[in-house]
This record gives sequence, structure tokens and C-alpha cells, in this order.
Amino acid sequence: MNQIAQQLKEKNIAEYLIYMWQEEDLIRANHCSMDELESNVVVRYPEEQRPVMREWYANLITMMSEEGVRETGHLQINKNVIIKLTELHNALTSSPKFPFYSAAYFKALPFIVELRNKNGKKEDSELETCFEALYGVLLLRLQKKEISEGTAKAIEAISSFLSMLANYYDKEQKGELKLEE
Repeated sequence: MNQIAQQLKEKNIAEYLIYMWQEEDLIRANHCSMDELESNVVVRYPEEQRPVMREWYANLITMMSEEGVRETGHLQINKNVIIKLTELHNALTSSPKFPFYSAAYFKALPFIVELRNKNGKKEDSELETCFEALYGVLLLRLQKKEISEGTAKAIEAISSFLSMLANYYDKEQKGELKLEE
């Protein structure tokens, strides 16, 4: 795993997942070609980091090919993050010990429902819908496109909710989260 991914995974699981989705798209933009990634991406890293980055991208390309996600979709390692977060989310919302988390979720829920209705991906988990919304807004900002007031309001609620979930995930990983008495 590259250094950035490792640090994000340890620090903020939500940021890690968005980063990994960016990496998948970066690989796709370079036609899943190690030669293109070498000349467009790896070359920008300091010389001492390049061997690690070459291995990182080569492994991701292999996984994307083997898992059939060269053109669309997400790697299983990224789907597993959503699965873990969904399990934690379900535990938090079913526990009376986390009313602020439940409140953040219910504040974001109308936006989640609206997004799922708009994108037609009702089979996606609610959390995947949230991450897709954040990722979509990130892409719009990178393209310097305007974000509507309604979208900004939705993203604010979703970001707050996912930030809280990521915080609880971090606590759980450190053994500091007590879901039951």
C-alpha cells in the first residue's frame, strides 16, 4: 500500500475510501496501462518512492483486471470498507447509546433517499450512495463547476454523518468503542 493510502486508512476511513476511488479512476484514465501510469503519474514522485508506486499501481491494475472492474465498479478491498462501515452503522443506529449519531443519520436520510431515487441505484447501500455523492461533488469541484445550494446542503448533512461514522470506526479499530454495556 502506498504511504498516502496507509496514512488515510489509519487516520480517516472515509477519506481513505474516497482516495481509493480516485486511484481507481486514475488507473482507468490511464487505460489500466502501467506504461501510461509510469509516464503520467509515477514519474511525478521522488525517485526513491517510484519503485513502491510502480508496485502499488501494478497490483491495483492486476486486481482491477481480475475482479472485472477495469471500466466501472470498485475493487473488493474498497467494497469491504463499505461492508465494515455498514455493519458499524447498523450497530450504532440500533443502539440507544448513540443518539447523536442516529440524529446525524436521520438528518442525512432524506438526501440519501433523494439521491438513490435520482441515480436509479436503489440496490446500492445507503453508505455507498453517500460516498458517491461526496465523490461526485469532489469531481465537480476539481472541474471548477458550480455546486447548487441544494446539493451543498445535502453534502453538508452527508459529510457530517460520514465524519461521525468514520470517527466511530476509528474508535472501534482502537478498541475504544463500547457498543454494548
